[in-house]
Amino acid sequence: MIPRYHLVPSVRGDLLARLGRNDEARRELERAAGLTEHRRERALLVARAAALASTHG
Repeated sequence: MIPRYHLVPSVRGDLLARLGRNDEARRELERAAGLTEHRRERALLVARAAALASTHG
């Protein structure tokens, strides 16, 4: 995997969320947010992770 490539953990997080594996999805989205240098994209990923933190799974 490319070290600073955020799309893979972002997509993985989305798929995990669809499976109801919210804790794992949240971690992947947070990891993706840490890898991107785009401010808006980071904000979106952080918001999606936060939304998953409020759910159980």
